[in-house]
Amino acid sequence: MSQAAGKLGMVTLDSEVVPSSLVEITPILRVANEVEASNPRVAYLCRFYAFEKASKLDPTSSGRGVRQFKTALLRRLEHEDETTLAGRQQISDAREMESFYQHYYKKYIQPLLNAADKDDRAQLTKEYQTSSVLFEVLKAVNQTEDVEVPDEVLEAHTKVEEKIQIHVPYNNLPHDPDSQNLAITRFPKIQATVTALCNTRGLPWPAGHKMKLDEDMLDWLQTMFGFQKDNVANQRENLILLLANVHIRQFPRPEQQPKLDIDRAVTIVMKKLFKNYKKWCKYLGRKSSLWMPVIQHEVQQRKLLYICLYLLIWGEAANLRFMPACLCYIYHHMAFELYGILAGSVSPMTGERVKPAYGGEDEAFLQKVVTPIDKTVAKEAKRSRGGKLKHPERRHYDDFNEYFWSVRCFQLGWPMRDDADLFCQTAEELRKSYRCFSAFALRRLFSIQRCRRNDDVNDTFDKILKML
Repeated sequence: MSQAAGKLGMVTLDSEVVPSSLVEITPILRVANEVEASNPRVAYLCRFYAFEKASKLDPTSSGRGVRQFKTALLRRLEHEDETTLAGRQQISDAREMESFYQHYYKKYIQPLLNAADKDDRAQLTKEYQTSSVLFEVLKAVNQTEDVEVPDEVLEAHTKVEEKIQIHVPYNNLPHDPDSQNLAITRFPKIQATVTALCNTRGLPWPAGHKMKLDEDMLDWLQTMFGFQKDNVANQRENLILLLANVHIRQFPRPEQQPKLDIDRAVTIVMKKLFKNYKKWCKYLGRKSSLWMPVIQHEVQQRKLLYICLYLLIWGEAANLRFMPACLCYIYHHMAFELYGILAGSVSPMTGERVKPAYGGEDEAFLQKVVTPIDKTVAKEAKRSRGGKLKHPERRHYDDFNEYFWSVRCFQLGWPMRDDADLFCQTAEELRKSYRCFSAFALRRLFSIQRCRRNDDVNDTFDKILKML
């Protein structure tokens, strides 16, 4: 804990010294440090509220460093109470907080409401966060003094909360109604891609879904398949910039660039993105799930949906990215479900329209698809005792990946069976399957060599098989 100035050896209370168990009070202390120069009494009330909240979060001070932190904070509050009270401008703490909140809103937030560049928007987002903390403290002080919050303060806070819901964090490209004035969003390539993604015509939204003005294909896929909200935002930005960059690479010079051909850019991205998936389907003798509609004006929408679905799967795949064949297996089934939903197919089992096997819930894909496979891989890593177990008695990423390069992977099913051999294999079964995996990998390798016209590979292959 860093020592600060002051005759009593007070400490600077900020995000660097707050114990991890009290992380929720960090924004409150940050705001207290920011406003202290302009209004010490408001800063004191913020710290007092932070102390009350810390006492509720850890009443017994059992967390690491909590007791020392609370003691230091309490000493500072005792020292600053009288001095800040003497400098108070209003007749009560409630009036002081109300007056300061209105002053802060008019001085720092209103001038930035029509932010025209990224720096202004970043500053505005910070001011919104500060305003929310001030209102939280104001409400607590008014409740202590049994005073109602004025209507004009409530109205200002409502506007701030609405803006906070809109101004979500982003990397390079914002995607909200207030971002239309930013320079990057005015590029024709960006605008054309955003317009294409917003084409949700004909997509069957779930019953009871409340449509929003700016919802697009990725929002629909999130609703149907249960992807994470932040993953959707990241992949939206990723795809928009990817398509724009593809167009620029085709025509590097500005004078050479014709009118944006979004169809051509989508086709190029799709060809590169699904190169490995199509090889996987061909090797296993399966038809690709990339079915295109007969109606020509729906083709672009379908291609974008297939691309978006793959990017969303990849965005949440975590360590499954080390097993590209596994991602092909997952995508193969989810793309087929997507085709069934768009085609209006009816399930022969239930007589109802086809629905995703893992959908309809928040984070369903992460919890029900990624997590079970990832836990199986983690279990194998733990069972290997730090790599001391013999190779035939344990499975590596390569072994899991080779599993999805064999036809037997379809025994896993979709939805995936809990009793499938992928999830539960004994050491004896591993030893038996080791030769099968190795022989399969070699067979695939030598089949590639045959395609390259190496005539002496057959004898070599038979000799290696005998050695396994």
